[in-house]
Order: sequence, then C-alpha cells, then structure tokens
Amino acid sequence: MKRLLVANRGEIAVRIIRAARDLGISTVAVHSTADADARHVRLADAAVEIGPPPAGKSYLLVDAIVAAARETGADAVHPGYGFLSERAAFAAAVADAGLAFVGPDADVIDRMGDKVRARQVAAAAGVPTVPGTEDGVDDVDAALAAAADIGYPVMLKAAAGGGGRGIRVVADEAELRTAFPAASREAASAFGDGRMYLERFVRRARHVEVQVLGDGTDAVHLFERECSLQRRRQKVLEEALSPGVDERVREEMTAAAVRLAREVGYRSAGTCEFLVDDDTHEFFFIEMNTRIQVEHPTTELVTGIDLVADQLRIAAGDPLPHRQSDIAARGWAMEFRINAEDPARDFLPSPGKVGRVELPDGPWVRVDTWLEPDVTIPPFYDSLLAKVVVWGEDRESAIRRSHRALAEFAVEGVPTTAGLHAEILGEEWFAAGDFHTGTLEKWLSDREEPA
Repeated sequence: MKRLLVANRGEIAVRIIRAARDLGISTVAVHSTADADARHVRLADAAVEIGPPPAGKSYLLVDAIVAAARETGADAVHPGYGFLSERAAFAAAVADAGLAFVGPDADVIDRMGDKVRARQVAAAAGVPTVPGTEDGVDDVDAALAAAADIGYPVMLKAAAGGGGRGIRVVADEAELRTAFPAASREAASAFGDGRMYLERFVRRARHVEVQVLGDGTDAVHLFERECSLQRRRQKVLEEALSPGVDERVREEMTAAAVRLAREVGYRSAGTCEFLVDDDTHEFFFIEMNTRIQVEHPTTELVTGIDLVADQLRIAAGDPLPHRQSDIAARGWAMEFRINAEDPARDFLPSPGKVGRVELPDGPWVRVDTWLEPDVTIPPFYDSLLAKVVVWGEDRESAIRRSHRALAEFAVEGVPTTAGLHAEILGEEWFAAGDFHTGTLEKWLSDREEPA
C-alpha cells in the first residue's frame, strides 16, 4: 500500500491520515466545497474536491470518490465511519476499480448489515440472540402474529439499518398497530427497505460491544466497551471496559464475538454489539458494525493496539498481527463525545463561527478532533467536534482524570455538550457504574422537570 484515499471528513479523517503517515503511506483527502480548508484536507498529501456541501452531492458519491482515487494514484480507500462505510455497493465499486477497500468484503458487509441475516449467521455460529423474528416482516398482520409469539413488550427495528432509525418499543397490540407503519416508513426512507424485525424488549439492558479484528482466516477480540449511556439511541459516553460485565460474561461474550467473526471470514476491524440483561446477566447478539467505531480510541488506550494501523496492514494483505494470548487489557478508558449542541435547548445543533479553542492535555489524555480556533462549524454534517479520551489505572482514577480534562476543554462561540459530560461524571449512579440503556434519558428528563 503506497497511497490511501480517505473517503471521509472530520476527526476520523484526521485520525486515519495520521495512522497512514505513521506507516509511511501517503494520503489523499476528498472534500466538499464547505471543507476546502478543513484540517484533514491540509494534513493530507493531496486533496480532491468532490462536490457541494450536502453529503448526498459529495461524500456519498461513489463514482466521484472512486474517480478521485484513480486520478491521484491511490491504491486503497478507507471509508472511516458513517457515510459510505457500511455500503456493500461502495466496497464492491472500490474492489472493481482494482483498489483495496480498508474493511471487510462487500458480501460480508451485505450479510452483516442486514439485521435479520446477521442474527441468522449468529445463531449458526452458536451465538445467543434476543428472542425474535427469524425473518424481516413487512406488514402489520405479520408483526402482530410475531409479537403474540414473542410476548410484549417488543422492540421494532429496521431490518436493513442502524443508528437508531426506525426503532420503536411497543407495549401492546394497539401500540404495535400504530407504531409499525411509522417505523416502516422511517426505515424505508433511511435505508430503502421498509422491512422490520421484532425482538423481545429487555427492560434493564446494558449495551456492550466487543471489538474484533480479523484477516479473513482468523480473528481475535480486544475486549469490550460499555455503550449504555445513550440519548435517542445515540451513544453519548463510552468506556472500556464495562463496569457491568463480570469475568464469566466477559469470557463468554468475547468468545462468541470471535466465533461470529470467524464464521463470516471477517477481515478488518469490526464490532459485535450485545445486550446484557442487568438482572439475569444473559447476553444477546444484536448486530455487527462492519467498520471502525467512533469509540475505538477507548480500546486502543486499554490494549495499546492501533486499530486503524492494523486495518491498513490487513487491507495490504498482511496476516493478523496479534495472537489472542498477546492481547491484554490494562486500566480503564473513557470517551466523551463533545458535540456542537445546546443541552439547554433540547440538544439543538449549533453550527457557526468558533473563536478561542482550548483542548485538554497532559498525561493519559487524548483528543481526537478536527477543531481549530476561528473555524466555522458547517450545518451540513454530524455535530461531533471532538472526542476527549482519558485513561486511568482503574475506573476511579479514570473518572478523576476525566474531571480534570473536561474542566480544561473550552470552545468560544457555540454551545457544546462538554458541561453535560462534567455533570454526568458527578452523579453517584455513574460513579457506581449503576446504569443501563434507559438511565441517561431518564436523568435528562428529571433534570428538566421543575422542582
């Protein structure tokens, strides 16, 4: 691999460019007209403008990105996360152009990107799944029949998508009759596929994911991450490891993730996501993300392994660079997603001109960001400004260091979620690790209620 095109923007594009440079690989950035002077563009060795600001006219244009790779002499393409990263058609187009796709093969993306098919693969590999439908359903009557077998409450999920789109929790038949058409329309709009699947709703569930790395023949795990603190099914704060997983569950769940990765011949970095029942300590596979995750730095800090560099090595044809026996977890890491949003105004996105920027520093504090003083935050993309990632010898020390790091974070000109993270750190339930997927939204709702 000599030259890598990075088919993304923002902090993940910066992250990939740096990893490539560490390996002696030159880089090509693509950008919309709104990002012409963005940090990832200036860091890359070459840059190609691919269209106007809306993602649908730039960052989602498969032909334009492949053409940019060919024109600049790139021999590989890294999709990052979001945008085209889990589009099997994009992976296929890159391969058809004679370029290496830094990720799994298109057929694996296709199989694991469909939640119904992914559950079937998981079951074949002996991985526990949440009781639910075996196939996608596309009408209310089929959904009602399935729910009667599963038992209420049930969760509706888009068969072809993720990111929280199309998800509904329904308590009874009447709610299902109303919710199904709306969820199906949302799924069809977002993913071009209105099929839904139903699964048992676990009332007190943790969202725990296992990082895997494979070379198409073998696979290893890099332990788990705790991702239960979510707002509207979007992750807010992540940890590695999970305070709600004991050693037995950890061993069984990570082994299950490796079995699944081997079952599909997984190549590159990927994540198997599980629900862990806080009451019974059962775990259930829910989906696989066939890309690098936003929260991957927490795993890097506790294992000392550069996941993006390993993605590049594997895409270049190298065998898996680690044996399972060589991978150990040391200490604890936390990641705080700092978004340009106003928590006081229902998390309203806040694009605009930024003035002074102060980023935390010091021992065991990492900041992944595209942010710089005097830049303009465009209104066209995700509101993520920075990820503040902190390591400690144990969870308690990681929390203490996180207090310090967040106190040092400052951005003038736009509201951010940094202060909200500082509040969460001060809560007793967080310090105790006593939370589940519904905790944060209830806490936010309670804060807004008048005394």
